[in-house]
Amino acid sequence: MAITISLDESLITEAKIQSKVLHRSVPKQIEHWARIGHIAEDNPDLTYTQIKDILLGLQDKQEGNIKKYKRGML
Repeated sequence: MAITISLDESLITEAKIQSKVLHRSVPKQIEHWARIGHIAEDNPDLTYTQIKDILLGLQDKQEGNIKKYKRGML
């Protein structure tokens, strides 16, 4: 469901810059920030790097990029 919201112009400007660097659309960049912020608020003990690594792991799992761990084998 799409809705229209008003955002601070400085946030939009920063999102435009970040979105170009990270190859996202401006709305997707703002969605990304909102998702990270939501996770951070729910888990204040996690660092940004930990949150990013968890999200990457979840995406790998969703795409089937996982291997079963076998003890003693690296």
